[in-house]
Amino acid sequence: VDPATDLAVLKVDAKGLHAVKFADSDSARVGEWVIAIGSPFGLDYTITAGVLSAKGRNGMGANEIEDYLQTDASINPGNSGGPLVNLQGEVLGVNTMIIGHASGIGFAIPSNLARKVGLELLKSGDVSRAWIGVSYQELTPELASSFGVQRTRGALVNEVVPNGPAAKAGLRSGDIILDIQGREVKEGKDLLRAVLLYPVGEKLSISVLRDGQAQKLTVTTAERPDSREANAG
Repeated sequence: VDPATDLAVLKVDAKGLHAVKFADSDSARVGEWVIAIGSPFGLDYTITAGVLSAKGRNGMGANEIEDYLQTDASINPGNSGGPLVNLQGEVLGVNTMIIGHASGIGFAIPSNLARKVGLELLKSGDVSRAWIGVSYQELTPELASSFGVQRTRGALVNEVVPNGPAAKAGLRSGDIILDIQGREVKEGKDLLRAVLLYPVGEKLSISVLRDGQAQKLTVTTAERPDSREANAG
C-alpha cells in the first residue's frame, strides 16, 4: 500500500486474465474522449463516457501526493479503483474520487504515476520518493512586481527546510525556481512533479532567479519524510 497516493497492489489468484496496457498520461490531450469503468453503487461493469477535462489537478487535500486527471465521465461511489481508459482501450488513469456537491467533476490518478508506484511496491513493498525540502507558492503578477521581475512563470520559494537538501545547496526564501534538469517550472505543481520524477540521491540542476539574476544550483535529493512539512516533495 502507498498511502501518499491512495494506491495499492493486489494479488489475484486467477488464471487466464489478460493484462490491459497503460497509456502515457503525460501525452494525453485535454478534450480527448475517455471512458470510466467500475461498479458504482454495486452496479457491476458500468461504463460511463466523457472527456479529459484537465490535467495536473492538486490542492484537493485528499492525499499527500496529488496530480490528478479531471474528467466529466460520471464517477460515483464504487467506481474508485476502476480504470479510466482512452479510445484505444489503454488505461489512462485510476478513478479515485469526486467532488460530492458538484456534477461532472471526477478525478483519476494518472497512469504514469500509478505505474511507477505499482512497480516500486512490487519491487520493495514500499515507495521511496525524492524530496528537496522547500515549500512554495505561485508567482502571481503582484508577487512578480514586488520582486521586480517581469515573468509570472515559476515557483516562488517561501520556506527552506533547515539542513534539508535545498538549504545545503544554497536555495533561499524568495528564490524563483525556473526549471529542474531543464524541465520548465511554469507553476508550483510543476516543481512537485519534476522532483518526483527522480530517485533519492539524484543530483538535480536547478535554475533560479535571485534578485533579478539567473543562477544555477545543484541539489542532491533526499528521501521524502512522511509528514507534509514541504509541499515540493
